[in-house]
Amino acid sequence: MDSHAIVARLETLVPGARAEAVAAIDQPTVLVGAESLIAVCTALRDQPDLGFTALVDIVGVDMMPRVPRFDVNYSLVATGIPARLRVKVQVDGETPRIPSVVGVWLAAGFLEREVWDLLGVTFDGHPDLRRLLTPDDWTGHPLRKDYPVQIDSPVAVHAPLQMTEEQFRANIQADRHVRKGDA
Repeated sequence: MDSHAIVARLETLVPGARAEAVAAIDQPTVLVGAESLIAVCTALRDQPDLGFTALVDIVGVDMMPRVPRFDVNYSLVATGIPARLRVKVQVDGETPRIPSVVGVWLAAGFLEREVWDLLGVTFDGHPDLRRLLTPDDWTGHPLRKDYPVQIDSPVAVHAPLQMTEEQFRANIQADRHVRKGDA
């Protein structure tokens, strides 16, 4: 099923839901409004002809300076008929908020914590939204493009090693000589 067929099916299952097909080269992708996320995800999971019963990953992306700034991508798998789907939600603001899908897929628990920890997208209704990868006393969200860099060290630049064929052969011979001496 392509993204246009999925959107057409969602329009009948979730009337009034904001969903549109998005062009993508790797898998069908559907852009969903945050206000419809729970209803759309429930329909995707519960309808036998769709059957997206497995949430594989949630990935947040900071698209600054674009408005809306953040994309939250849900990777789903239909287990009955092998199929993949990306559900994308766009959200904006200094403290972006979208509903939690933990009630739809329990696997979302740690995935939503990771996105909140690293990007600061709050998942309303999440039962335990706290730091996952950074220390509890960490300030800010390190994957935001406007997050201040805290390392003050010079940039390391490495040049590729250049040697002649004769130098290379000499190094090989010297290495063989050392190995024979060790044996």
